[in-house]
Amino acid sequence: MTDTVTKKGKKRADYTEGSILQSILKMGIPSMIGFMANHIYHMVDMWWLARLPQKETAVAAVTIFANISWVFFSFNSLVGPGSVAVISRRYGEKDYDSAETAIKETFILKWLIGMLLGLIGYLLVDKLVYFAGARGETLVLCSDYGRVMFLGMGFGLATYSVYTAMRGVANPHMAMVFMLSSTLLNLVLDPLFIFGWLGFPELGVTGAAVASVLSYTLTFIIGVVIFYTGLTNVRLHLRGKVAMSFKTAFKIVKIGIPTWLGEMSFSSSRLVIMPMIAVFGNSVVAAYGVGMQVSAIGISILVGIGLGLASLIGHNLGGLKKERAQKTADQAILLSLGIMVGIGLILVTFARSILGLYFENPETLHYGVTLMRILAIGFPFIGAFIMIEEIYTGVGLNTPAMIINAAQAWAIQVPAIYVLSQILHFNQDAIWWTMSGSMVIAATAFYFYYRRGQWLHVKV
Repeated sequence: MTDTVTKKGKKRADYTEGSILQSILKMGIPSMIGFMANHIYHMVDMWWLARLPQKETAVAAVTIFANISWVFFSFNSLVGPGSVAVISRRYGEKDYDSAETAIKETFILKWLIGMLLGLIGYLLVDKLVYFAGARGETLVLCSDYGRVMFLGMGFGLATYSVYTAMRGVANPHMAMVFMLSSTLLNLVLDPLFIFGWLGFPELGVTGAAVASVLSYTLTFIIGVVIFYTGLTNVRLHLRGKVAMSFKTAFKIVKIGIPTWLGEMSFSSSRLVIMPMIAVFGNSVVAAYGVGMQVSAIGISILVGIGLGLASLIGHNLGGLKKERAQKTADQAILLSLGIMVGIGLILVTFARSILGLYFENPETLHYGVTLMRILAIGFPFIGAFIMIEEIYTGVGLNTPAMIINAAQAWAIQVPAIYVLSQILHFNQDAIWWTMSGSMVIAATAFYFYYRRGQWLHVKV
């Protein structure tokens, strides 16, 4: 690894030299640890909720809202991928003033979009949760939880840009520390607000939302302060040398539009599928919520590594090192396959023991174990898909992933699940098999497209 030096004598990291695998791990492991911690928080969150008197109903309420939230949070991709490509490419080109401008534009865009979406969601929350399949007590809990989450959506989206910007300017360890700190704060606040410990208000399911919003908000504010104090490789100033403009901000959004459309397509398809799952009852919905969280451990690992990889690809191409970028991408895909095979075997073996931490109901346990074992079959393909998608994010070419995500969701998943569960009246297992099988098809198609190598020649 080589270094460049700022005027103040501070060394800037350069991961475009030396061992490729070490560069992937140095950029990816901090992000992976941060995302793993964040994912563990969501698992612990579900565990606390399962301790409430409502049990499966409480877990089902948050599971249903998660599918609604996914649609809204897909707007993160309207700015996120473009910010990764632009910030990391400018940093790789050693154009630090333009990187600073891109960071500031990203923060502003994310916060404004999040606040607007939060307002819309807050006003429509009752209708949204009803559409997603919530009924009776589940609907009430889901709506109460959702209102708080929507109020904090501006900071929720903007917080992810703090992590993105830190990775983009080769401060992955700092991003990791911030993610871990946010997760730890969330873990501490969760039981305080859910159960009313230490004199805090006892808010039940709503308390989990309050804890999340408070941790998002504090993390974002502190992160912005850190950038302005110059502790990162690129420092922010109230007035930078390169002025912010509509043109440069639009470039970030333009790059992200295909990814946003793909995310919207996939997340909205899951929202459409949710009522088809909900008809099987709260035990199935609760098992689905926890089972998906546990199964997504591997996904959180790869998304973390992939986010570091995306910035690394941008650094290499910004430094005109195409051959190294290709080798980096290939090794990352192989790494993802090995990780997901190992995690799949672990979850298949210990599925019942893991789910037993959440539920005592034998019926709910059975549903969850079956779900996890079916999804594990597609894990290696999920790993390859995520890594290829992050490679394309790093170069700012997001249309291929959009097309494949849309085709997977609307040409395969939704029609197949509707026919199998609503017309042919198969049980919920048909839904899990469809989800796993569609990923096998999508990942295979994406890999063959990736091998054509056009991504190496994209200009940002």
